[in-house]
Amino acid sequence: MDAQQTSDGGGREFQRVADELRARMTDGPYQPGSYLPSQRDLAEEFGVSRDTVQRALRELVDEGWIESRQGSGSRVIKTQRIHSPTPKATRSRRGITLESLISEAFEQPEVTLDVYTLTSESLYWRIQQQADRIRGRSISPGRVTLRMLLPAETQSLPYPRVKDDKGDPRLRERLHDITERHTESLRESLGALKTEGWVPSVDVEIRRAPLTPAFKLYLFNGAEALHGPYEVIERKIELEPGEEITALDVLGLGATLTHHVKDDEPNSSGSVFVESMQKWFDSVWNLLSE
Repeated sequence: MDAQQTSDGGGREFQRVADELRARMTDGPYQPGSYLPSQRDLAEEFGVSRDTVQRALRELVDEGWIESRQGSGSRVIKTQRIHSPTPKATRSRRGITLESLISEAFEQPEVTLDVYTLTSESLYWRIQQQADRIRGRSISPGRVTLRMLLPAETQSLPYPRVKDDKGDPRLRERLHDITERHTESLRESLGALKTEGWVPSVDVEIRRAPLTPAFKLYLFNGAEALHGPYEVIERKIELEPGEEITALDVLGLGATLTHHVKDDEPNSSGSVFVESMQKWFDSVWNLLSE
């Protein structure tokens, strides 16, 4: 532990810590107005140095998730906003969350998730939660199918980029690293459920589309959808310890999403939206297989 805590600050551990804290603020225990655990407690929980925790917290401050004041700790000021006009949204005090929708999808005998996104970081932690539930025997789906559309690796994306230097490749390389890390973790997490005998059938397929994602889309079992546009923002990003740049980036976690439900009325707004987005996803998916 001591060796790790003195040597991890320059690596990618800070990103792992930041990812987990984002997930907890999005639809976990850290809600707006609450305070994160102390830096000492976070360092102990994640097995990293306080320098690594501080670097993760600086990134969250830059993204607008938290505000930190010396002597007062880090207070959460942003969460994932999901607008849902359906009665389902009133089931709990916190309403609809990405976590609750994925949890309900995994409670079905057959799970189908279709996702179109810039990166897969929003999805990984929720899938890992479901894997833990399956191993804990609280749910037992017989089949899990995940199809995910991501930008082609050769696609020239307008974001993220360094604000004053379009040719600087470092943010594109950072995006690639984040995407590869989470997609590989997704494959391993779901694949292990099959090899360990927890889920009889698991199919994970990721295709790269020559498109710039202007919106994020989740489709749950062909019956529900979360959809929302990416919002371009200007923010500070620390690429390396002590090196901070101004970036044009997009909100992923933290962006406002709208929840749509397919119901018994085929002409209802929810049914029309879910069916139209499912047709769009299937058409792009099939096109990429040709």
